[in-house]
Amino acid sequence: MKITKTCYECLTQLVYQAAEMATDDENKRNRAVEKGLKKLRESFSLDKVSIVVATALHDTIKAESGSLDPYYKLKQSEIALARTAYLKVQDRYNGNFRGLLKLAALGNTLDFFRPLDVIEEDMKKEPEFVIDDTERLEAKIMEAKTMLYLADNAGEMFFDLPLLKWMRQYADVAYVVKERPVQNDLTRDEIRAAGLEGEFGWIMDTGTATPGIDFEVASAEFKKAFAEADLIFAKGMGYYESLTEFPARGRVFHCLVAKCRPVADSIGVPLNSSIAMMR
Repeated sequence: MKITKTCYECLTQLVYQAAEMATDDENKRNRAVEKGLKKLRESFSLDKVSIVVATALHDTIKAESGSLDPYYKLKQSEIALARTAYLKVQDRYNGNFRGLLKLAALGNTLDFFRPLDVIEEDMKKEPEFVIDDTERLEAKIMEAKTMLYLADNAGEMFFDLPLLKWMRQYADVAYVVKERPVQNDLTRDEIRAAGLEGEFGWIMDTGTATPGIDFEVASAEFKKAFAEADLIFAKGMGYYESLTEFPARGRVFHCLVAKCRPVADSIGVPLNSSIAMMR
């Protein structure tokens, strides 16, 4: 999915947000904003995928502020909120595949762009998939030998784990995180700090610090695993924007909430729809 003109406003907001979180030093923050907006003007192009531009902005903010993980405090808050929320809702979802998929999808309502009260209200609702390829995915999992589960935001790990364990009854599944911090995306460090590294078992990283995936900078290990996997389970909008640049071959399953208008329009669904879609 290529970037749209309306993405410019969101990316501008991202510059201010990242700079605010990166440093308390007003001079550094102002310089980071200035450089970030300059980078946005230089790199914005309708021929690019938004995550490529977003990565350039994050790299600029990190360099100017001296912070390698501007979203660290936010991630800790998100993880604490997610752990509590998960414990409250886990018993509402049946242990069958559809129930566990809905539980994983519920975790995707956690997002640093959304107000806390909206998140808390959404967590009370059971996801209803506007596009629902659940049965098709279940059948493919049972036939697969190898899978990649592409993780999204840090707090989602609690909601992902039950589904991941179910999948591993049928296939060898690598849980894929980011190698280094970017936004509030999950890394191995957050899994380790939550005391869940042993629970997740086989963890792989993309070799990148990019939202979604930029194959031009991904590690050789990840690219090989991606090419050879029978099935890819991709959480979140970043992976949707990235992977829809490639032809649909019936082996990538997208699980996301369409939280922005360009993504919703690309899929052809109302804003904030839950999607369970095979490509």
